[in-house]
Amino acid sequence: MIVAFINELFQLLDKVDKKLFLKINTQWTNDFLDTNLPWYRDATTWLPLYLFILLFVIINYGKKSIPWILAIAIVATLSDQISSNLLKNLFGRIRPCSDTFIQLNGGKLLLNYCPSSFSLPSSHAVNHFTAAIFVFITLKHAFKKWSYLFIVWAASICYAQVYVGVHYPIDVCIGAIIGCLIGGILGIIYNKYFNLHTA
Repeated sequence: MIVAFINELFQLLDKVDKKLFLKINTQWTNDFLDTNLPWYRDATTWLPLYLFILLFVIINYGKKSIPWILAIAIVATLSDQISSNLLKNLFGRIRPCSDTFIQLNGGKLLLNYCPSSFSLPSSHAVNHFTAAIFVFITLKHAFKKWSYLFIVWAASICYAQVYVGVHYPIDVCIGAIIGCLIGGILGIIYNKYFNLHTA
């Protein structure tokens, strides 16, 4: 009886998830987003931002930047490995751009390809939220109120992943939660031992 209830719950969540996906992907759209979100959600687009943060830390903290650079490298590697090589294969959910139901109901793919990897969780969501939360925690003293923009940035990437047709809303929501946990835990650990703000 419990198993049946859980199965019904998952079926309901899947149904709601797909309906919301179709709303975002086919109805809440316009030409501006159609043109710009495909490149906006690409990680290479944000290389100047990554370089800016790296140079900011090096210029402002000198030798103290070395542990931070090593930490952010570990954070990025860990989040990607957890999402791409562990959880995706564990859940095995196909992407909306490969889902027959979505295709039959007018789902759009705004990229030139449909990724071959599984959909849950979204690695973009995990990686961007991990980085955003880690930077937020370790550099909040420097960026102050502007540090919240990193979280807004990560959330907008998640939305773009649904909009362009490569992830369901639940994929990015779960990815965001995982990213917050990874970035939050590692950020707190980093501040405990290597806080950039201390003398």
